[in-house]
Amino acid sequence: MLNLKELKRAVDQIAQEKNIDADLVYSAIESAIAAAYRKEYGKKGEIVKAKIDPKTGQMKFWQVKIVVDENSVRMKEEGAPEEEGMRKAEEEGEDVLPVYNPDRHIMLNEAKKMKKGVALEEEMEFPLEAHEDFGRIASQAAKQVVLQRIREIERESVKKEFLGKEGGVVSGLVQRMERGNVYVDLGRVVGIMFYNEVIPGEHYRVGERLKFYLLAVQEETRTPGVVLSRSHPKFVSKLFEVEAPEIQEGLVEIKAVAREAGSRTKIAVASSADGIDPVGSLVGQRGTRVMAVTNELGNEKIDIIEWSEDPGKFISAALSPAKTREVEILPRREARVLVAEDQLSLAIGKGGQNVRLAAKLTGWKIDVRSQQRPDVVQEGGVGSTPEMEVSETGTQIDDGEVRPKIVDEE
Repeated sequence: MLNLKELKRAVDQIAQEKNIDADLVYSAIESAIAAAYRKEYGKKGEIVKAKIDPKTGQMKFWQVKIVVDENSVRMKEEGAPEEEGMRKAEEEGEDVLPVYNPDRHIMLNEAKKMKKGVALEEEMEFPLEAHEDFGRIASQAAKQVVLQRIREIERESVKKEFLGKEGGVVSGLVQRMERGNVYVDLGRVVGIMFYNEVIPGEHYRVGERLKFYLLAVQEETRTPGVVLSRSHPKFVSKLFEVEAPEIQEGLVEIKAVAREAGSRTKIAVASSADGIDPVGSLVGQRGTRVMAVTNELGNEKIDIIEWSEDPGKFISAALSPAKTREVEILPRREARVLVAEDQLSLAIGKGGQNVRLAAKLTGWKIDVRSQQRPDVVQEGGVGSTPEMEVSETGTQIDDGEVRPKIVDEE
């Protein structure tokens, strides 16, 4: 008989440390005891279950058999190993049915003699003799089952917590850096920010608390892999959502974001309510809101512009802080923008960055030229959308991700 006080104390401690439900810990212990029973007193194919009486501490055991018929199982050929039969069936492309095992299956006609109205796939329970003495091997097996089940329970709990936060902002402490990847302590799990999700030029210190964009939760790993990012364009959007109540209330909408992490971001906003300035909502009084986001991003420059349905107005605004003179709309989502000579370098930007980001933001190919020399193509003065840039290389870009373009082969 188990010592209930000691068991309860141990369960409560595990539940508190792992932040999981105590009932799930009891379930794990019962699974472990059932595994030990099967190891010591049962047969390999048996399904054994155990239950601890919370009042007396006594353990009850029973065997489970699944109701089957001739169409749901394969009868083992005499003298043929079970594994060989299954391998042959798989090689021949057949649907492999389980081999009938009297230790875990019961035929339907036999089950009906014991229970009226029994159905296929139903589980029938048969009491087993109670035992509390288990050998060393069985005890080790039970310990492994408990540890495995608790890991699974903890994994599921963490997965549920973070799956609902994908696409949001989380806060964590920098734990360590390895091969360019940053590991972040998020409380119950350690997240990873791969080297290509790091803001270029940003340096991290162990113990430093930062905000991160929760990019994905990988479920196929042993522990839920929480993938983080600080370079994703949507990270900027989410930071502004925190700072600007107007976005949370639906009065201001972020229409588009174009970002070159660590250097510059352009963000287009629109208002759905009269009297609300969308740009002013993100800038904040005396620039407090945009400064808060800029500080979080390591002083990355942020241009906030007002979105417009008019392509000419939108393209002109996207090229800010440069002032445009004329925007000529051309076919195939292309536009030629003329600016004064003294605004040319500002419109193009260092290395063509300003026009490049404007093109990404608007979705238009933009050709910036001098009003005095409209026939001269400026170096770095043409900005294309990501789709235009890769149309000839066979790749397509979606939300900042580059992947092979799928071509149907005839």
